[in-house]
Amino acid sequence: MNAQIRKRSGELAPFDETKIRSAVFKANIRFTQERLSPHQLDELTHQVVRRALAGNFIPTVEQVQDLVEECLIDHGYAQTAKAYILYRDEHRKAREFDPELMKTYENLTFRPNREEQEYRGINEDTAMGTMLEYGSEGAKAFYDRNVIPPEISQAHREGAIHIHDKDFYALTETSCQIDPITLFHGGFSTGHGYLREPNDIRSYTALACIAIQANQNEMHESQGIPNFDYAMAPGIDKTYRKAYFSSLRQYWQILLGFSHDDAMALAEEVKEQLGTDLALTRTDAFGEALIQWLPRHQAEKGFHPISPEEAKASHQYAVRQAEEETDAACWQAMEALIHNLNTMNSRAGAQVPYSSLNYGTDTSPQGRMVIRNLLKATEAGLGDGGMPIFPVHIFKVKEGVNLNPSDPNYDLFRQAIHVACKRVSLHFSFLDAPFNLRWYRPGDYTSEAAYQGNDIRVMENVADPDCVTPCGRGNLSFTSINLPRIALESKGERSQFYHLLYRRLELTSRQLRQRMEIQCNRRAYNYPFLMGQGVWIHSDSLRHDDLVEKVLRQGTLSVGFVGLAEALTALTGQHHGQSEESQRLGLEIIGRMSRYMESLCRETGLNWNLIATPNKGTALRFARLDKKEFGIVPGVTDREKYTESFLVPDDGSVDVYQRIQLEAPYHALTLGGHLCRASLDGGEEELEQVLRAMKEAGVGYAIAGPREIYQSAAGQAL
Repeated sequence: MNAQIRKRSGELAPFDETKIRSAVFKANIRFTQERLSPHQLDELTHQVVRRALAGNFIPTVEQVQDLVEECLIDHGYAQTAKAYILYRDEHRKAREFDPELMKTYENLTFRPNREEQEYRGINEDTAMGTMLEYGSEGAKAFYDRNVIPPEISQAHREGAIHIHDKDFYALTETSCQIDPITLFHGGFSTGHGYLREPNDIRSYTALACIAIQANQNEMHESQGIPNFDYAMAPGIDKTYRKAYFSSLRQYWQILLGFSHDDAMALAEEVKEQLGTDLALTRTDAFGEALIQWLPRHQAEKGFHPISPEEAKASHQYAVRQAEEETDAACWQAMEALIHNLNTMNSRAGAQVPYSSLNYGTDTSPQGRMVIRNLLKATEAGLGDGGMPIFPVHIFKVKEGVNLNPSDPNYDLFRQAIHVACKRVSLHFSFLDAPFNLRWYRPGDYTSEAAYQGNDIRVMENVADPDCVTPCGRGNLSFTSINLPRIALESKGERSQFYHLLYRRLELTSRQLRQRMEIQCNRRAYNYPFLMGQGVWIHSDSLRHDDLVEKVLRQGTLSVGFVGLAEALTALTGQHHGQSEESQRLGLEIIGRMSRYMESLCRETGLNWNLIATPNKGTALRFARLDKKEFGIVPGVTDREKYTESFLVPDDGSVDVYQRIQLEAPYHALTLGGHLCRASLDGGEEELEQVLRAMKEAGVGYAIAGPREIYQSAAGQAL
């Protein structure tokens, strides 16, 4: 018999009736009351074959399977027919199980090593790291098939856009700025256990690490603290208070001959009578009260006498010792924080939390002590003196606070510059940038713009204009547009470029809105820490099973972009570091994108913004896909990766000061996040001059330091 059958792929294959017999046999084998004899199996098979080949056409696999079901039912084999239907359905599901996904799983499982890790902080070669990758790849396949609209999924797959953290598409949001001041008050629960309010600077930093870790388990990107100096300052006073009374007891025991029990009892009496309103900056009034009360109390009670001079000496000793012990405790706390944030695990033990700390503007002695010791601990590094990658330190630069020699925290600014010349993790933000300065209120940390280590900025609030603050807010999700691809598709025709750009903006914003709608259907109990402990702003108003929609509106929806330089080269022949015309065109392109985001804010009442995508992995992916699609295009696809966001390529076309002037105007257009990079050949003095130039130019956020430290830190090159 030369009969043929059409396979599901459309290919023709020889008609093999033994496959029909085998399938019926497997379906029938479990039913003794319907057991088919070999003769009956042959007869049934022949009947199916006769029906299948009766027409003048080539039957398909599906048609033959339908005939098998009909013949089984016609002959009264109901149970076998049911089993065959189930068997058929199982094989259908197996076929639909993405073969590419299976190949990915095979590579994850059996390849001995991988040269590159996809995400900072995850060791994907460990058992738990690989298990996370299984989940990640499976989730992305599920979303592509069942959740994301086909045209959007196709745009991502082809490299027109990049949906960041697609594996968390329907589950959670990007990031949050955690305010420890509100979180620590009265203690909090991580979802696994309750922690008391901290009473020592060492406990403050330990709980800060735990908060970052707990939040990292409920979100998918960088977790930040917007006010680290202000938030840790109360821990300094609590530590000082304990050290002061401990030192009083020591003085009375060692120099005045008190017994341990008597010294303890007297210290408790002092607290009861004089209170504990004592802090690093409030000792004089307490000392005067102690000097008057202590001799009188001892005389009236008939206890061990203490003269006014001895009372004064004991107070002075306690103040001196408490200051030293508190400073030492602060150093120890910051050293532990650096080590913890580089070693503690999240997400089943496979990831170090991506953490960011904003600080630099608290001018109180307590805040200054925190900043000073944090910088010292960062300079000291890890246990072997190694480079600490986390947390990302974001030193907030502000004229009148720390920028100039007459400013109260200028010495700390200089210390930060010193550390930045040795450690890659110290970055700078500029509160005098016009878009940051408009919100700034002196001494109010809630008005100070804060950044994440992945450059995300959250400040403006269209959804709630009375709540413009970074505290308790973050990014919901962001998706990046491949600008060079649009330029290549438009073949240099600018009107066509803008036409395609607006189509991509519409597609991307539609995708972000759909993702947000899914996120809004999550409930408070899906976020036991983020929502359950009031970390996300206004989430303390939610009941356990409330939808989170009303509070997620406080977050931001961001459209990013990659490769402005290559797009300009495709359009004009030169990038914006080579041509003034290209710079004007670049500002026009990004300006149009920014205005599109503003129009979405007005239309929806949501916080849309533009972000200058810093992700090198996305730049690599876009360049690889475009090279495959368009071939080698000089100045565009003839490179391993595109230039991130609006950055000027590091090709020697401009010096560092020209780079600052060229890139600074884009910061005001990308309120969702931005970055200026500067690799320097000099030391601290050059770095300070560069930072001042950035401040004057209106830069919002920057990484700057000696070129050699970025070259020596693997994976951290600028």
